[in-house]
Amino acid sequence: MSEPVSPSEIEQTDDAPEPRREPMFNLPPVVLAVIGICVVVHLIRVYALTDDQDFALLVRAAFIPVRYSGRYDLDVYAFTSPFTYAFLHGGLAHLLINMVWLAAFGSPLANRYGALRFALFFGATGLAAVALFFALHPLEQTPLVGASGAISGMMGAAARYGFRVDRSSGHAAFAGAPLPIGAVLRSRGVMTFLGVWMVINLVTGLVGFAPGIDGQIAWEAHIGGFVAGFFGVRVFDRRDRTP
Repeated sequence: MSEPVSPSEIEQTDDAPEPRREPMFNLPPVVLAVIGICVVVHLIRVYALTDDQDFALLVRAAFIPVRYSGRYDLDVYAFTSPFTYAFLHGGLAHLLINMVWLAAFGSPLANRYGALRFALFFGATGLAAVALFFALHPLEQTPLVGASGAISGMMGAAARYGFRVDRSSGHAAFAGAPLPIGAVLRSRGVMTFLGVWMVINLVTGLVGFAPGIDGQIAWEAHIGGFVAGFFGVRVFDRRDRTP
């Protein structure tokens, strides 16, 4: 069991270990709730809805950039879909991959932030993800779905903690104060992980190689979520937390 890491110790450490995955039974309730909603929604879409009903759900709950182009009147779904799109997924592989990453990065973040701040972080980074996607593709008609934008935000936040996790309380949580951006950029471990992640996003998004996932990967949304999580981490961090 590791000891809590002080901010000075983190800043002096150049290599950052990868985060360990939390056992499913030990996941924070808010993370389990998000996973549960995503799984239930997917099962309903696959087994309970007809094709027409599923299409109607996508029109209402997925993020569709052209909806905001001025060509259509805005309805209530225009304001809810930038949040509800995260609970829809393009296939079983898409769902499973996102839920594994959510468990890995969301658990230590939720244990540090608490349920309310984690939920706000999830919504804010998911919104930032579709905001960048819309800025680059304002006339896109293909529905955008998936929690990966918000999960990318969790990766951005994890980078600001140097991927350091404290397990002394029995619940893994990111440890120490958020690192200065310069310290993050000087860490070989953090930058290697982020570099590989960035390349994978660009390759799968631009080339379209994503086995088992319907449609292309919206790498723009991933970048938008990541940037929001990386630079907005102090907004959601508990001020009174003692490392």
